[in-house]
This record gives sequence, C-alpha cells and structure tokens, in this order.
Amino acid sequence: MFFDIGPLELVALIILAVLVFGPEKLPKVIQDVAGFIRKVREFSDNARDDIRKELGPEFKDFEFEDLNPKNFARKHLLDNDDLGLKEIRNSFDLRQELAEVTDAVNGREITSGGTSDGSDVTPAKASESATPDRLRKADPAPRHDPPPFDADAT
Repeated sequence: MFFDIGPLELVALIILAVLVFGPEKLPKVIQDVAGFIRKVREFSDNARDDIRKELGPEFKDFEFEDLNPKNFARKHLLDNDDLGLKEIRNSFDLRQELAEVTDAVNGREITSGGTSDGSDVTPAKASESATPDRLRKADPAPRHDPPPFDADAT
C-alpha cells in the first residue's frame, strides 16, 4: 500500500488508534494529523520554490530528484552517450560467448561464421588437431569407493 504498510497492518493501526484515543476523540485527531501533513507539504513546496528563485533562471528546469545519485548518473551518463557506453555494452554478446565456451567444453568446433545452434558445428576429433584439447577431460581413472568416515579424525 503506502509506506510498506500492508492491509492487515493498517487495520491493526486503526484498531489501536480507536483503543488509544477513543471513538469520540478520533475524528479530531485525524483532522489534526491531516492539517499537520498539509502544513509540512506547504512548507516543503515553499522551500523548493524559494531555492529555485534564488538559483536564478538558468536553473529553472532543475529537479530535486536529480540529486539522487541513481537519477543523476542515469541522466548525465546514460542519456548523453558521449563516452560510447551503449556501443561498448552492445559489443559484449554474452550469449554468443557462452555458446562458444559450451561448444568448446562439449568438444564441438565452430567453423568461421558458424553459430552455436548446430547449423555449422562439426564434432572435434583429437586426431584432427595438432594441439591437445585442454578443455576436454582426460580419460577418467577407475572409481574407488570413498574412504570410510572417521568422526575422530575431524
């Protein structure tokens, strides 16, 4: 809802307010709280207008939300792409790189201009290449049962 207050918490607050203030005084308390919130909003709006007026006409489009570091970075770094950040971000094709690594681990080669979807992929053979395939696992050693657990040794 608002201020991370759920519906059950709101009902609990209402019941607590009725118990603390009583049904006779509760409307007056609600009016006082609403008036206080209205005065705080007026005060903050007046302060914001005074600051804008004192800054001058060159800061007429200044927004206080821009002082938030996330908004500031988003506005000044990502919107004005003078540094080429979008090109750098787009140059990293993570899916293609992961597909190449997966193909290498599975023992498949990607021919030039090929894709990892299987259209231009040929299985790699150890006899065809002069260099050993370091990503391929060596022949597994015979499996032995793990040693017995010794609780006193730990």
